[in-house]
Amino acid sequence: MPPRTHLTRSTALPTTLLVATALLTAGLTGCSALSPFNTCEDTAERVKQLRSQPILKSVPKGAIAPKDPTLVESGCIDDSGDAWLYADRIYAFPGSRQQVVDHYLGAAEADGWRLRPDPVEPDIADTVGGLCFTKGGDGHALLLTVQFTTAGQLKVEHEYDAGPEFDSGSGFEIEVGSETDGATTDCFD
Repeated sequence: MPPRTHLTRSTALPTTLLVATALLTAGLTGCSALSPFNTCEDTAERVKQLRSQPILKSVPKGAIAPKDPTLVESGCIDDSGDAWLYADRIYAFPGSRQQVVDHYLGAAEADGWRLRPDPVEPDIADTVGGLCFTKGGDGHALLLTVQFTTAGQLKVEHEYDAGPEFDSGSGFEIEVGSETDGATTDCFD
């Protein structure tokens, strides 16, 4: 007699229950073969495009990049759901924060960026809250931020001991960011 290759009634029910339980558990725990989130996979070309944005090279006269090369960063972060691409630079500036704001208001506008004021706290000065701009449409959307930083924040956020370049004036970080697929995003989402 040939061996049986089909399920019998005595093994069909336990097998069905086992498969159903496994599928239910996978669904409830969020494990599935299809992730609802974008990941960092195959984003190197888009990160390269972010690094080449001309606005990253536009700095107020007198601004200097710290000597630590790790403060010139770009990459992809996917630790909170959808992945985020970025290219950023940190600079020390011997002048005032207002000079930094004025520089980027002009430079960003000339490069096609649109300023997006904070709708929740519109009274916060740009010299405190920083600046945020958007550029491009769906599939090509970019976000530009200019934020002020201190030697203490550099230590905490980048594990960097700022040298004499941060002793006076203003430190600032400029970042161009994007969703992995270039989807439209806003400054205050």
